[in-house]
Amino acid sequence: MKEKKSERKFYELTPAERLARLADETQLPQEQLDALSGAFGLSVSQADHMIENVIGTYSLPLGVAQHFLVNGREVPVPMVIEEPSVVAAASFMAKLARSGGGFTASASAPEMIGQMQVLDVTDLSAAKAALETSRASLLSEADDVDPLLKSLGGGARGLEIRLIEESPIGPFLVIHLIMDVRDAMGANTINTALERLSPQVERITGGRVLLRILSNLADHRLAKATCRIPVKALAFSGFSGEDVRDSVIEAWAFAAADPYRAATHNKGIMNGIDPVVIATGNDWRAVEAGAHAYAARSGRYTSLTTWSKGGDGSLQGELEMPMAVGIVGGATRVHPGAAAAVKLMGVKTAGELAEVIVSVGLAQNLGALRALATEGIQRGHMSLHARQVAVSAGAPEELVGAIAAQMVSEGNVHIQRAVEILENWSSQ
Repeated sequence: MKEKKSERKFYELTPAERLARLADETQLPQEQLDALSGAFGLSVSQADHMIENVIGTYSLPLGVAQHFLVNGREVPVPMVIEEPSVVAAASFMAKLARSGGGFTASASAPEMIGQMQVLDVTDLSAAKAALETSRASLLSEADDVDPLLKSLGGGARGLEIRLIEESPIGPFLVIHLIMDVRDAMGANTINTALERLSPQVERITGGRVLLRILSNLADHRLAKATCRIPVKALAFSGFSGEDVRDSVIEAWAFAAADPYRAATHNKGIMNGIDPVVIATGNDWRAVEAGAHAYAARSGRYTSLTTWSKGGDGSLQGELEMPMAVGIVGGATRVHPGAAAAVKLMGVKTAGELAEVIVSVGLAQNLGALRALATEGIQRGHMSLHARQVAVSAGAPEELVGAIAAQMVSEGNVHIQRAVEILENWSSQ
């Protein structure tokens, strides 16, 4: 009997069938489905309004990670990435996490930090005191920069004055303006407010304001995800659940203790996070910068995640990190694919988007640790990489799968072997 489409797994479908299933499950308008498919995505004229010297557009694969349950809600997760195995790993780990209730995630208030560098101050202590006295007036002026933001419940939240005592140019003052930017990433709002405050700060301090810029170490704007995986769900291919759990924890401990390992460990986390940030039109460079700076906040670079054994024997994971993402403004609204990606996830606020993204990061980290600590990272990765190798060798589309399968079965995934297989088949 022919298998019904509804009974087939998502990854077994063709791209067109996957899109059709998403249409059935999410009721996205056709226009947004077209944007996700790439058929009617970002046009050259739209791109010309986004950056300078545009000559065209550049495409990357857009996949959808499955099985994510975040705060009890089903979330199809769009991911833009060129690296094989990432979407599959995230989906499989999300499926494991479901056995323990999925991901529980939260996001703090969307408060961003803007910095002002104040130089040429004669009396730093007196200037600092004067700024403290003028705190209310400075915050009031910052609050008036964006009336719409204020009407939505955002605006200035705090002012911190720091003294940098040692630097290559000597001591100077730094002012941190903290603003709630609601559902925006917030860079434009912060930078505008800083420029508005500069003349007043110069009058108060008698100094010279030089840099006025947002900080990407957004440690007032954190997202956190946790998961619990029952030990029985971790068992596979001769590995007991207890062995997998303990090996994951031991592998994580390496990253917690050693910055050389932590760099690669955290890169694996970002393998999950960056694709969702890109898919939604957000600034993945800003998120990357904030993540790695946060990982070194103790003075030593370490793991962003924590893995431990729960009281019931389960594997428990946690990821907390800065997550400066928005769903209004910037490329999120200009790029039709980005707008469709936000709609696909059903997120209504920047905080909800941050919760999904950090959950994907935790899932991706688990996938990498599980593979590294058991069968090795290459087995699953090379199975998917083999298809790219077959294409690079010039294999026609109808032979890509077969050539890839043969290379994997031989344990010899190299372009020269793909060429040999293709030549042998062509000569028969």
